[in-house]
Amino acid sequence: MTDKIPVTVLTGYLGAGKTTLLNRILTEPHGKKYAVIVNEFGEIGIDNELVVGADEEVFEMNNGCICCTVRGDLIRILDGLMKRKGKFDAIIVETTGLADPAPVAQTFFMDQDVSDTARLDAVVTVADAKWLSDRLKDAPEAKNQIAFADVIILNKTDLVTPEELEEVEARIRAINPYAKLHRTQNCAIPIDEVLDRKAFDLDRIIELEPDFLEEGHHHHHDEEMQSISVRVDGEVDPEKFMPWISNLTQVEGPNILRCKGIVAFPNEPKRFVFQGVHMILDGDVQGDWKPGEKRDSKVVFIGRDLNEKAIKEGFLACAV
Repeated sequence: MTDKIPVTVLTGYLGAGKTTLLNRILTEPHGKKYAVIVNEFGEIGIDNELVVGADEEVFEMNNGCICCTVRGDLIRILDGLMKRKGKFDAIIVETTGLADPAPVAQTFFMDQDVSDTARLDAVVTVADAKWLSDRLKDAPEAKNQIAFADVIILNKTDLVTPEELEEVEARIRAINPYAKLHRTQNCAIPIDEVLDRKAFDLDRIIELEPDFLEEGHHHHHDEEMQSISVRVDGEVDPEKFMPWISNLTQVEGPNILRCKGIVAFPNEPKRFVFQGVHMILDGDVQGDWKPGEKRDSKVVFIGRDLNEKAIKEGFLACAV
């Protein structure tokens, strides 16, 4: 996995500050080069340095970054970028403000060539502290973007009162209690909090969130979006777990926005880590269980209309 190019999907509702964040990433003196895929032609101008020619798809920017506009197939663009491997350190995909991140994320599981060479590092959602509560009421895309996120940047915090900020954070946590959340103004955030998060690298997850997937980790529930977490106090049988998770995602896939988990298999020195988008699953063993570390198993599902009782009973039935 280590030699795969990390890909960050940058999402957020219209006006939240995605372009501001992208500008920061591309102009800070970090010494790295990023390929940027923007999936709406002419959507952004990066400090007037970026002028997209009508026929250009990939070109060098003044600061050494590569940028391309996605007018065709994301997979084709990624395949083209991989032929230039070595010329950039990571890829950033900026979705349109009205986009559901799911189809973009699915690309990294569904296409073999892409999954062989690139890994989905994290979905980063920029949220507008002033307007998010309104958008959650009238824009399902905004809710999906929050539910989908591994990292949430709650931007424009200077435009709301402390009470309003607490309220909007509670709304976010009701939808997605597991993402890492940062409060910002003008998307001022250290770049390493956004990029190369290794959101599905287990050691990283536990380092960032020691109570990741803990029962009782959250207290609020969104009226529409669910987040279900289940823990097995020990190992699970792969002969039971694999068919169960496969069947669950096939049957409930349309309602599952994200799923992820960390599972201990008997006689396996490494953790099994999986993530999913709707019906698409991806998983492998990564990161040794440390000496003396408790080998327990945890899964989380975020979605709508999920049968919480059936999911919990199904996973618990996989226990050794």
